[in-house]
Amino acid sequence: MQNVGRDIMDWSERLAKYSEPEWADKHQLTCTYLTPAHIQTAEEIKALMHEAGFDDVSMDAVGNIIGIYRADTTLTSTGSSTAAVKTLLTGSHYDTVRNGGKYDGRLGILIPIACVAELVRQGRRLPFDFEVVGFSEEEGQRFRATFLASGALTGDFDPAWLDQQDADGVTMRQAMHAAGLPGDMSQIAQLKRDPARYLGFVEAHIEQGPILCEGELPLGVVTSINAGVRVTCKITGLAAHAGTTPMRMRQDALLAAAEISLMAESRALQDDGSVATVGQMQVPGGSINVIPGECVFTLDMRAPFDDQRDALVQDILDQAQIIAARRQVRFEFNEVMRAAAAPSDPTLQARWEHAVQSVGQIVFKLNSGAGHDAMKLHTIMPQAMLFVRGGNRGISHNPLEIISEADARLAARAFLALLDDLQTHPLA
Repeated sequence: MQNVGRDIMDWSERLAKYSEPEWADKHQLTCTYLTPAHIQTAEEIKALMHEAGFDDVSMDAVGNIIGIYRADTTLTSTGSSTAAVKTLLTGSHYDTVRNGGKYDGRLGILIPIACVAELVRQGRRLPFDFEVVGFSEEEGQRFRATFLASGALTGDFDPAWLDQQDADGVTMRQAMHAAGLPGDMSQIAQLKRDPARYLGFVEAHIEQGPILCEGELPLGVVTSINAGVRVTCKITGLAAHAGTTPMRMRQDALLAAAEISLMAESRALQDDGSVATVGQMQVPGGSINVIPGECVFTLDMRAPFDDQRDALVQDILDQAQIIAARRQVRFEFNEVMRAAAAPSDPTLQARWEHAVQSVGQIVFKLNSGAGHDAMKLHTIMPQAMLFVRGGNRGISHNPLEIISEADARLAARAFLALLDDLQTHPLA
C-alpha cells in the first residue's frame, strides 16, 4: 500500500472539484443534498469504486452510493451458499456543510475504497461481503433532515421529509425527482437493512477535534458517540421605533435570544463534556432603526450520556422560558433531531484496537463529540469507529480541515489490518 496515502489525498481533491456555484466562485467547498455539485460528486464516487474493482456499484433511492466487494464463498463457514454470507458494512457521508472541509465524511468512503483496490491488486477475497456506502446526506444543510441517508438503512426515514422545503421552496420530493430518484416512500422503505445479515458497521473518520493533534497521535479508537438534541427556536417580541421607544419598555426579540445564548453557554460549562451551541441566528425583515420583533435561532446541545444530555436540554429550555417571560416576549421551539449516545460495540472496538497496534501505533481511546452515521447504524447493529488525526489543531467544518498523506496511509493500513483480522478470526 505504498502509494495509498497519495491516492486518498488525490481522490479527496478529485471530489472537492464539485461545489455549488456561489461557493465555487469563492474557491470554497459546499455540497448539499441533491444539488448539481452533490450529484456530480456521487458520480465521481461511483467512478472511483469501479476503478478500484468493486463487483457491484449502484445508487439507491435516497442517493446513497453502494459498492459491494463480493466474498469468496470457499472461505466462508458453509462454503456453499451466498445466502449464508454475511456483510461487513462501512462508509460515511459525501455531503458537506457550507464552506466546509475536504475530509469530513469523505475520508470514511475513500479509505475502504483504497482497501478494496489493494485486495484486488493482491487477488484476494474475504469470507464476507464488504459493503461500502457513500451516504448522501448527514449534515442537514439543505433540508432539516439530518442522517436521512443512514436513517433510510435503519428504517428511520420520516415520510414527512419528502414534503419539506429548502430555502428556495423546493421540496425534497421535487429535488429527488430532478435528480432521477423516485421520491417514493415505498421504495425508500425497501432500503432498510436486515441486521441478521450483517457483521456490523465500522467507520473511519477525521477526528474533527484537537485531541489527537495535540497528543501527536495519528489514530484513535472511539469508545462512544455523544448524545445530542437540536432545536429550532423562535422569539416573538414587538417591533417598534428604535429612537422613540425607551429601553425599559422594549420587547426586543434579539436581545432575548442573545441572553438565552449566553445562558446556554453558562449551563453547558457546568458539566464535564456537555456543549451547547447557537449556530444560526436571524432577524427576519430586520432594519437598522427598528427594535427586532422576531428572532429565529438554533440550539445544538450534546453530552456524553443520554441522562446528562436530557438534563442539559431541560435546563436550557426551562431557563429560556424564564428569560422570555421576564423580557415580555414569547419563546417557542421545535425539536428537529434527537440522537442517543452510541457506545462502541466492545468486540468491534477491540478489533480496531488490535488493528491500530498491528500498524505500530499505541492504542489511544476517546469519545466523539460529533455525530456520525455510525450512531444511526448503532440502532440496528454493532458499530465501532476509528478516528484519524486532523491537522491545524483538528479544525473541521472549515476549509482549514486537513490530514497528512502519512496519516491517510496509516489509516488505510489499519483498516486493511481490521479486514485481515476479521478474516483470520471471524466474529462469533
